[in-house]
Amino acid sequence: MQDLAAATYLTLAITIVGGYLLGSIPFGLIATRLGGAGDIRQIGSGNIGATNVLRSGRKDLALITLVGDAGKGVVAVLLARFLTHGNPAIIALAGGAAFLGHLFPVWLKFKGGKGVATFYGVLLSACWPVGVLAAITWLAMAALFRVSSLAALTAAVLAAPFALATDQPYPMLGLALFMAVLIFIRHRENIARLLKGQEPKIGKKKDAEPSAAAP
Repeated sequence: MQDLAAATYLTLAITIVGGYLLGSIPFGLIATRLGGAGDIRQIGSGNIGATNVLRSGRKDLALITLVGDAGKGVVAVLLARFLTHGNPAIIALAGGAAFLGHLFPVWLKFKGGKGVATFYGVLLSACWPVGVLAAITWLAMAALFRVSSLAALTAAVLAAPFALATDQPYPMLGLALFMAVLIFIRHRENIARLLKGQEPKIGKKKDAEPSAAAP
């Protein structure tokens, strides 16, 4: 019995710590440096996510960042699923740890991104119906308003209702709520700009905010 308990705690530690370390990999910073675009923290908003990488004018690097940031959430969840034979509680903890890793990466003195791509990666691999519905929401809002933050916030706020509507286990509902709250916290500056009509459009550089807000 003690051996079983020890093995369980070890698995839990591996999935949570491993998920956090995976989430901490700063793909945006790595991609822009290796791609010759400089330090992404000196561009636009200074964020290490794909939306800010796109402001560098390098769509290829933005795509690499998007895939990398989403992929690390997927890997963390799949690792937990494999090690625990599908335990939803531990899968949710691993996904949440990867999400936290992206927001607060140990390699960058805990100054990370806003978590949107990792949010989708975690949801698509942990509870794919919720991830698909959230992705459709983002695409629809982005197509209508051309504002990435608004699309992300809308998808985040609807993630928990989507989990309820698709009859997901309670750990997945908790995961959706946890990530949504942190996305809103990390987007507080974006929310302030949205209320002022000053949030830049998708693909526009941050110094073009006033013209982006004009009709």
